[in-house]
Amino acid sequence: MRKHRRKTSYRKITVAVVAVGAVGVPSAAMASYTPQDKPAVAAGWPHTAQGSVPKPVAPVSVQKPTAPASRAAARVLKLVNRARAEAGCSPLTKNAKLTKAARAHSADMAFHRNMSHMSSDGSAARDRITGSGYDWRAYGENVAHGYATPEDVVAGWMHSPGHRRNILDCSFKEIGVGVAQPGNYWTQDFGAAR
Repeated sequence: MRKHRRKTSYRKITVAVVAVGAVGVPSAAMASYTPQDKPAVAAGWPHTAQGSVPKPVAPVSVQKPTAPASRAAARVLKLVNRARAEAGCSPLTKNAKLTKAARAHSADMAFHRNMSHMSSDGSAARDRITGSGYDWRAYGENVAHGYATPEDVVAGWMHSPGHRRNILDCSFKEIGVGVAQPGNYWTQDFGAAR
């Protein structure tokens, strides 16, 4: 797993990367939050678009989610907005393009049974979000695996500094949430449009 932190630059994006490993499910991927009885989470990756050129990717085809998945995603949004309100941030609004990217990534992780910010085709969050048609100036992503309920996955993210930072980043204005089975693979894609 990787933990990414944003450093702002006007010409290029600079990213500090710290490798943190975890094997097996359930286990935790964050160095600061490693109880063995929790499902896995991978750190978010917030970025800004100043001076960067996104790698083009083909649009993704995603099946319409089931009603329980849609309800779970809506509940995640509600819980995230509650946490943001407590921190003084404006609520995130659901964005169809970010939702498309999040659902596709969750489906890919579930199909390949691999939780990662890298998709099976080698695309990163930036590529997937851009490929969905979202014109971003900043984005971030949280992923998780094994949490059975929206309450559990949001609590897991909030107990992890990298994920919490993405959720409480007041510069993000929109979100897409995806969850896929089997295995409860979750994705949050955050964005601030140009």
